[in-house]
Amino acid sequence: MINFLKYTWLYILISGTVIGVGLFSIFKWGYIFSIDFVGGTNIDYRFEKNINEREIRNIFLVNKVEVIDLVASGKELLVRMKTINETTENRLMQGLEKEFGKVTILKSETVGPTLGQETVTKTIIASILGIVGILLYMSYAFKGFSSALSAVLAAIHDILVVFGSYSLISHFFGAQMDVLFVTAVLTSMSFSVHDTIVVFDKIREYKNEEGGTVEYFANKALTETMVRSLNNSMTIIFMLLALVFLGGSTIKFFAVTLLIGTITGTYSSPFIATPIFVWLEKRKKKISM
Repeated sequence: MINFLKYTWLYILISGTVIGVGLFSIFKWGYIFSIDFVGGTNIDYRFEKNINEREIRNIFLVNKVEVIDLVASGKELLVRMKTINETTENRLMQGLEKEFGKVTILKSETVGPTLGQETVTKTIIASILGIVGILLYMSYAFKGFSSALSAVLAAIHDILVVFGSYSLISHFFGAQMDVLFVTAVLTSMSFSVHDTIVVFDKIREYKNEEGGTVEYFANKALTETMVRSLNNSMTIIFMLLALVFLGGSTIKFFAVTLLIGTITGTYSSPFIATPIFVWLEKRKKKISM
């Protein structure tokens, strides 16, 4: 049996460093928000001949369209801008066709600011409902609040890691925070709780079968479940790595977020949730004495 809890100080140091760097990035650089949250128009056009970014920007300037982000690569144009109506877009296309020839619309989507705010509100509500659901289910399943609180704190740990990491990715690689990011975060939460339940169920099983301290039960449970948890996570990690390197640009950052969530979820179950659970159980025992 391996004494995993002996190195709790190391787990605190690792998590504190990762979360600290992430929080620094959030407050320093923040995020690049997609139109899902702030509203706006995204267009993806293909031309018959190579285009020039400076000339493209002049056309947008003439049509009084405020550009947030513009990428002109070869014959393809990707633009994120403030919300425009159909008339303005038609006038913009006419200007582009006059300069560069026929334009093929690959994608054109517009989200108003109201819908963007609604998306933010729904995201917050979904996260709160998820946390409350975990608390209620874990409290009922394990007949105690310590298990539920430990699982929720571990899930919050994972959320902070994912949000902080995504801020760094957003700053250095231009990833936009969109609905797919929210999906990845909620999926990561469920994965983290799933692993935590496996460990806690083993601890409960040992407590019912033999005598000993909560540290002993926790170390024994971690020793038995660690290899299984790692094997399960590695199958997911390999699949996500394939999506990151071979998938299209649309899902690349979604796969990266899931990859980070999977790794931190695998880490937090034994090294964050379990030490917290042991500490809460020992504290409860002292208070009852």
